[in-house]
Amino acid sequence: MMVALLYLALAGAYLLVVPIALLLYLNLRWYTATSFERGFMYFMVFFFFPGLLVLSPFLNFRPKRRQIQT
Repeated sequence: MMVALLYLALAGAYLLVVPIALLLYLNLRWYTATSFERGFMYFMVFFFFPGLLVLSPFLNFRPKRRQIQT
């Protein structure tokens, strides 16, 4: 029983918890990341792709609206 709970907790972390944290991090740092940080972000997206795919129908991050100065 303990092993089954451990597998369930790890699967939940891999498919839900870490991808949500990753999406929030990407949303904050996308336009200001350094080259090393951007490479790390691409790796994390590749590594947690199944979880991001599970969350993708529920999330829609559109680009921020541009401010036109008059």
